[in-house]
Amino acid sequence: MNYCIETVPPFIRGEIDLPASKSISNRALMVNALSGNKCEICNVARCDDTDAVVAALSNNGGYVNVGAAGTAMRFLTAYFSLQTGRTVVLDGSERMRNRPIKPLVDALNACGADIRYKEKEGFPPLEIHGRSYNCESIEIDAGMSSQYISAVLMIAPAIGCRQIVLTGNITSRPYIDMTLGVMRDFGIRSQFTGNIITIEAGGYNPPSCFVVENDWTAASYWFAMQALLPASRISLKGLFANSLQGDARVREFYECFGVLSCGCGTYIDLRNATNFAVDNRCLRIDLSGNPDLAQTIVVTACLLDMHFKITGLHTLRIKETDRIEALRSQLLKLGYVINVGADCSLSWNGEKMPAGQHLIIETFDDHRMAMAFAIAAIKFPGLVIADAGVVSKSYPDFWKHLAACGFGLKEVEI
Repeated sequence: MNYCIETVPPFIRGEIDLPASKSISNRALMVNALSGNKCEICNVARCDDTDAVVAALSNNGGYVNVGAAGTAMRFLTAYFSLQTGRTVVLDGSERMRNRPIKPLVDALNACGADIRYKEKEGFPPLEIHGRSYNCESIEIDAGMSSQYISAVLMIAPAIGCRQIVLTGNITSRPYIDMTLGVMRDFGIRSQFTGNIITIEAGGYNPPSCFVVENDWTAASYWFAMQALLPASRISLKGLFANSLQGDARVREFYECFGVLSCGCGTYIDLRNATNFAVDNRCLRIDLSGNPDLAQTIVVTACLLDMHFKITGLHTLRIKETDRIEALRSQLLKLGYVINVGADCSLSWNGEKMPAGQHLIIETFDDHRMAMAFAIAAIKFPGLVIADAGVVSKSYPDFWKHLAACGFGLKEVEI
């Protein structure tokens, strides 16, 4: 399915019922499974990533395929390593087979797990021989993916682990904090000081009910639309002000684009600052803690002609696609010449070239490419988003919500 965004409204008036957070859903489902499924998880995300976790946890067979769900791959590797007497081959999409998992496998095997590579060393598919094992302290590389740390953290109470030592520069720390927050709600106390996470002794004590909040990363696309259609009045539903999600910082980041937000209960209302104008300063943001906001922020800055340098993006190389190259190549189609630094930073000094004709944005099987570039139709009406259905990974109703807000969508062949 490919969508041409033929027309764009002059402004948006609407209340958006955002999807539930897949990141929190996946953690709550995993922790609940580890504690005997005694808790009712309410408002579970309805998306491909969470569906993969739900399906895997109910799969009693010897082969589990999580498709493109990276979170599921990492978390289930740790989970299945503890299923005594059961052997599982954990597999994924072709892209997943090229996403590294060695730091997690090394850490688990060092504790006593039995995980083997079926094909290429360091990558899925994995052959996991479930067994009982114990380990008081685990050391793991924190520089590549926070999901490795979260996977180890969630099984820590089950293996008697009291300390996790993180080596290297810690990336995406808010996601580690999110995991610790979910574990806290299930009765596990911890401390995170420097590069050491200390976990108090004891097992999970699940609540009777756990409510998943809605997704702040999904909210970012509406913050972008507010910035580009300043007469809009957008209300976002189901967001917690004191959120477990690090991407709640989108409120802070989008103040740089003139977007103000105020909360009332679980609603966030968006407005634009009076007389906001882009100045000649270069926007500088470190997104090492919020890499999933990178595409939206970079596209927004270009469309507003705001120069920028965005750092902390090294993990984008191993996401659903190489998001660094995907951003560079697709923004070039729109005429924006983006520079990629040796440290994977992205910068733009205003250099442009003529935009192409009959613009088609390739999404590379990446949901965030589709949603981040959909907002570009505000300046480039007629823009086509290829493989638009990929949004089902995290936000299945995205196109329906756009249409309800006045965007003219047409399914096209390319």
